[in-house]
Parts: sequence; C-alpha cells; structure tokens
Amino acid sequence: MTKHIILWTLKETLSAEEKTSVKAAIKEGLEGLAGQIPGLVDIHVQIDCLPTSTADLMLDSTFTDAQALKDYSVHPAHVAVADGKVRPYTQIRSCLDFEV
Repeated sequence: MTKHIILWTLKETLSAEEKTSVKAAIKEGLEGLAGQIPGLVDIHVQIDCLPTSTADLMLDSTFTDAQALKDYSVHPAHVAVADGKVRPYTQIRSCLDFEV
C-alpha cells in the first residue's frame, strides 16, 4: 500500500467565509473520487483543524501501490477536481508519499 498525504495552506487573500466554503468544496470534490479511480483504496480530507495548525486542510489517501498513485495524479476525474477546486485557492502544498 502507498500513502499519499497532502497539506495545503489556502491563499491569504481569501476571507474566513471563503476559506470555509473552499475547504468544504475541496473535501466534497476529493472524497467524491472514491470508487472512481482504480487503485484508490481510501480518501479523506480533514478540514476541521485546531488553531495551532500551520496548514488549513489535509488529504489522507491510500493506494494499492505507487503505480496506482501515479495513475491517480493524471486521472481526468482527479485533474478536474485539482484544477477546479484546489489549485486556484491554495498557496502552499506539501506532499508526503510513503509505503505502508
């Protein structure tokens, strides 16, 4: 199994209300990929962070193997969510991929 963890910080120009809306849309879009992409075992987006956090949201996903993760990155359904709901609103992206 391969884990794919992403931490995002949203753009500072977004208001608190916009950030709440954006986080909900990202969660809905990414979690909606469950069952659509071969090799994607589990996907969860955490949007309720404690004030001590230095990121705004986290993607925690599991794939059958590294090739499935690679295929996910270019899958049209994932690209549509990333281009439409994630990239326009995020300022910082940190990624950690590892085998479990």
